[in-house]
Amino acid sequence: MRNDSASLLVNTSSANSTVRHTVNDYLSCLQIVMVNTTLPANIGSAARAMHTMGLSRLTVVDPKLPIDETSVSHAAGGSELLMSATITPTLESAIADCQLVFAASSRSRHMPRPVVTPTQAAKIMFDFIDKQTALDVADNNESAQSNKKPNIAILFGREDRGLTNEELAYADYHIQIDANPAYPVLNVASAVQVIASFIFADAQTHAQTINDSADNVNAVQPTLDVHLRQQWDEPAITQQQLQQLVQRTTDLMVQRGLADSEHLKSLPARLSRLGSRVQLDQKEYQLLSALIAKLAKD
Repeated sequence: MRNDSASLLVNTSSANSTVRHTVNDYLSCLQIVMVNTTLPANIGSAARAMHTMGLSRLTVVDPKLPIDETSVSHAAGGSELLMSATITPTLESAIADCQLVFAASSRSRHMPRPVVTPTQAAKIMFDFIDKQTALDVADNNESAQSNKKPNIAILFGREDRGLTNEELAYADYHIQIDANPAYPVLNVASAVQVIASFIFADAQTHAQTINDSADNVNAVQPTLDVHLRQQWDEPAITQQQLQQLVQRTTDLMVQRGLADSEHLKSLPARLSRLGSRVQLDQKEYQLLSALIAKLAKD
């Protein structure tokens, strides 16, 4: 299946230039992250689903059983993608350099994040990629992160119980698939298939919309009814940087007697959610880091 037949145009008026991307350029910014899977066959089935929908980056976090021949047999045409999968010991290491994180969840959890449909998630992803790419062009590729493509993760949990509250807390958005309310649970590979299909379909629509807009300067740019993500004048921080801020802020509050190190309860999770909601950029991260360091020293 060819997924690079349509091209995209990212207009950047401040740079007075246009950046062209193929649909594959968009999809290559996305990685599927499977957490603590039980059955190797499900990893293979997920790889097959990804390959069918043009996705190529698979990360497996601490699988209970390693990728084996059953994985390969279930991967079918996606066996090459399966063999290039990244295996990591922790979720933190898997998403450390991600700027945007989604988590597939069938139900609301403690400390919920904004809930979006697969279609809304796809729109947010591609809008984010457009803005980050336009920012790099506007900065004439002088940004510290200008040589890096945006990195977006979509998390999928265990076959029997999905993602834990702590794992869901890493996500900026939760994706829920419309399903029978009496049993809204999908096999993890099926969930990958469903969400990936929405992403691939929206990539095609997004490409066509951008191309049509480029052909007609008076065309109205489509927007979401609710703007769930801000536009930065600097690159967004990574998940690793957000967690560093959470830890430093927690340590500072303990140092200043504002929190008890033995009874933090939901403090780190609330700080993480606050960071996701504020949507910090690199300059803001530097300012807050400097402020925390000063307060901790004084």
